[in-house]
Amino acid sequence: MNTTQPQDLRVSTTFRRATFWTVVLSLAATVLIAGSFTACHRAAPSGSTGNGANDRPWFEDVTARSNVDFEHTSGHDGHYWFPEISTGGVGLLDYDGDGYLDLYFVQGGSLGPSGTAAPGNKLYRNRGDWTFEDVTEIAGVGDTGYGMGCTAGDYDEDGDVDLYVTNVGPNVLYRNNGDGTFTDVTAQAGVGDDGWGSSCTFVDYDRDGYVDLFVANYINWSRGQELECYSRVGRRDYCSPKNYNASARDTMYRNLGDGTFEDATASSHLSQAFGNGFGIACADYNGDGHLDFYVANDGTANQLWMSDGSGRFTDEALISGCALNHYGWAEAGMGVAAVDVENDGDLDLFMSHLHEETNTFYLNRNGNFEDATSIMGLAAPSLGFTGFGLGFADFDHDGSVDLYVANGRVKFTEPQYDPDDPYAEPNLLFRGSETGQFQEVLPRGGTSTLLAGTSRAAAFGDLDNDGDIDIVVANKDGRPHLLRNIIDSPNNWIMFRVLNRRGGDAVGATVRIDVADRIQWRIVQRTYSYCASNDPRIHYGLGPAQQVDAVMVRWPGGREESFGSFAAGQIYELRERTTQ
Repeated sequence: MNTTQPQDLRVSTTFRRATFWTVVLSLAATVLIAGSFTACHRAAPSGSTGNGANDRPWFEDVTARSNVDFEHTSGHDGHYWFPEISTGGVGLLDYDGDGYLDLYFVQGGSLGPSGTAAPGNKLYRNRGDWTFEDVTEIAGVGDTGYGMGCTAGDYDEDGDVDLYVTNVGPNVLYRNNGDGTFTDVTAQAGVGDDGWGSSCTFVDYDRDGYVDLFVANYINWSRGQELECYSRVGRRDYCSPKNYNASARDTMYRNLGDGTFEDATASSHLSQAFGNGFGIACADYNGDGHLDFYVANDGTANQLWMSDGSGRFTDEALISGCALNHYGWAEAGMGVAAVDVENDGDLDLFMSHLHEETNTFYLNRNGNFEDATSIMGLAAPSLGFTGFGLGFADFDHDGSVDLYVANGRVKFTEPQYDPDDPYAEPNLLFRGSETGQFQEVLPRGGTSTLLAGTSRAAAFGDLDNDGDIDIVVANKDGRPHLLRNIIDSPNNWIMFRVLNRRGGDAVGATVRIDVADRIQWRIVQRTYSYCASNDPRIHYGLGPAQQVDAVMVRWPGGREESFGSFAAGQIYELRERTTQ
């Protein structure tokens, strides 16, 4: 423990100058490159200037009338235990099969040696009218571990959605019994990783028909190795992960098909690299038909685990251009999402980062990545904030994906947005365009009243099945924000639930639609953002089009299957055929 010199003040004059000029150069690049980019492309849609003059609120915070009384607690007691600053997960899942997404909130607790009993996680059943019922006790999913994140998926292939929760300490697997209750089967299944888990995902990486489990781990931490750190102004504060020098390796559990898993970390070669894993984005990044894993690491190089098709992976982030930013620096990777903003059939990457770092956008160029943050218009707006949860969705149905980023500090800094919470920040909303550029929407965060919190997870999905995407934001040491999409748009929409041959969500499948003179691509995914589980259905905005002319699904493995035309304004099911 350091008692003579603040850990975060050990910064050389050279580094301070480098940081200053990096920010200056980044801002200059944003202005010059974005100006050039705009000159070479047609203007963004009307109203996307970001000056707030013509923008109306996109979302309404309906938490107060929703009956969701969850309040997160980190257990902060003045000791600044490191996990306190990053806790706060949320999941969307239809646990009872009624067609509506229910809410699962992951609680923190207390990390002190004699910590009080944690209040536990909570599950709320969606009544379909923006009110929710607390069913935690009945369902039996009120885990009291020090929670981080969660994911949903049908690991036992019985048609019901199961739930996995990551903790600082042993993780928990809940099996859905199909009658509104769950059973803790962690010990039986063999998935109780006792490290510091963060984001996690169910996905069939070896294509044997059973969903496996990938868990990102943050650092090897314990109370006994806690450090004493300070902010730049000499105030006691949370440490950086670099202070601990205790990077962890991620965990791969292979589903054996009998209700149990085996630890395949070594056999899959994931044990060959360490990092500070926070976010996961699973997709086929090089188009070879095999699902790969991208891990956003906090302060260490990101990892791109490329599959060779036999269950083994190699980290190719460095040679692919997505391990470090364009300055060659490792950034504070928090949340991450895979998205095809160019609609060219390959998947790009976007990550949220620390205050004074830009959030970073990597464009996929035939399996290699290019840091295109500035030309996308996403560099300068993010410099003053610390991003965590994030997601892309066509909120206004104009045919171009938009972006929402949940922010919340990890260090004391100015300005203060909430006198009662020095870590609180407003969230950011960006409107996308056909050019590929994004511009910030005002009012900031898309709500009529500025919402400031220490936001962590953000989960995305259609909570009322009205065809537009809503958001649930988990806030550390506070109430969540349930953001109902209220955009009054004349544009049309369509949604698909994409199922494999066994009837499970075809995670990793990509879906192309042809509508009017445009093509759009989406990926089936539950896990993106930060410590969140999202709506697995895929959603498209169609503009004025009344129908989709054609649909093509590229299933995991690379096989493509065509479907007919579909009328707009409905939710459809696409199921993989059992014959070639």
